[in-house]
Amino acid sequence: MLSMQRNDPRQYDDLAGEWWRPGGDFEVLHWLAAARAALIPDAAGPGRVLLDAGCGGGLLAPHVRDKGYRHVGVDLGRIGLGQASGRGLAPVNGDVTRLPFKDGSADVVVAGEILEHVTDLPGTVAELSRVLRPGGLVVIDTVNDTVLSRLITVTLGERLGVAPVGLHDPALFVPPGLLRSEFARHGVTLRTRGVRPTVSGLFRWLVLKRDPSAGKIVPTFSTAVLYQGVGTRHDR
Repeated sequence: MLSMQRNDPRQYDDLAGEWWRPGGDFEVLHWLAAARAALIPDAAGPGRVLLDAGCGGGLLAPHVRDKGYRHVGVDLGRIGLGQASGRGLAPVNGDVTRLPFKDGSADVVVAGEILEHVTDLPGTVAELSRVLRPGGLVVIDTVNDTVLSRLITVTLGERLGVAPVGLHDPALFVPPGLLRSEFARHGVTLRTRGVRPTVSGLFRWLVLKRDPSAGKIVPTFSTAVLYQGVGTRHDR
């Protein structure tokens, strides 16, 4: 039985010890962070800002540390932010639907595994686009709204221990077409592609109970479960 409603942000405080525990409940999020970082180019010059929306415990930090950005992390969870700060992020306690930043203040905006948790998708996309400078890059990954994604992410994922119980509300999962349309309303052309964990990585982590960090996220032909998006903001 769930002790909280699905998608309750307070769960992240209860799970704060999992952010950096090897092979813990957030192991797949580490794999996703590495795949996300691979889409972020090196900073084009000094003083460039990477805004990490919904940064959690700062899992992106080690993968972008040498890319030359000032890495700013925004999250509602203060415990996770404390861990993110220890990994080199500049922590900001805030809501992704009301980002406390000026228009066009970020060169790169990252929203990893957060869009399937927000209750106001249009408002969140509007904010991510607003703080992105013209010509800037947005990088996302999220969960599609399909029967297959609900089966894998919620039903099987929770039973097999891939995802903590109650962390996802499938009613908030995001179709890629809708996400592209929302970003397009704000001058951001988003390109999407499907991704998945490697079978060998999942097997070594879940079955053999060893080498969890050997897992990784790779592109796949289908966006039916997980997908990434990369987009550029254009002047309108």
